[in-house]
Amino acid sequence: MFKELRSAISVFIILTIITGILYPLFVTGIAKAFFHTKANGSLIYRDGKIIGSALIGQPFDDPKYLWGRLSATSPVPYNSSSSLGSNIGPSNPLFLETVKARIEKLRAADPKNKVPIPVDLVTSSASGLDPHISLAGAYYQISRIAKHRGLSVNVVKNIIDRNTNGRLFGLIGEPVVNVLKVNMDLDSSKK
Repeated sequence: MFKELRSAISVFIILTIITGILYPLFVTGIAKAFFHTKANGSLIYRDGKIIGSALIGQPFDDPKYLWGRLSATSPVPYNSSSSLGSNIGPSNPLFLETVKARIEKLRAADPKNKVPIPVDLVTSSASGLDPHISLAGAYYQISRIAKHRGLSVNVVKNIIDRNTNGRLFGLIGEPVVNVLKVNMDLDSSKK
């Protein structure tokens, strides 16, 4: 029995070293060598300072910025350490209150905009961390952003189009807009 126990402990230690240390170091090394930006969190820099990640959204509520999806994390929005689904469905009164409040905020920010509000602007995703919104969600906000920045609608639309990721392989998914990248370009734009 001692012989089997010693064998089991030896196999456990060897497999722990291989699968718990060597393999993760190997995979991390490969990722950093061939996919350096992605392996390091897809961080976005401006003037040598990290201002965000292309993978995690940020809260924007100033009318001169593109607004992203609602964050489902609380108490801090877009907190990756508390990313969970909320289980609050469409029949829950809290869900309905949240959607109505967001609709009111969007209507108040751009009262002349009578276009139907895209659903991704009034709901959060399962992770609550989305850095992207739909093209319809971005286009819905063009007139508000243009007015508050003193830019033409075409300039804002071009900035949004430049920061739109198409379908994967031209077939899978829908085009999405990276909110942080649009806002960085808006801050850099001239009238």
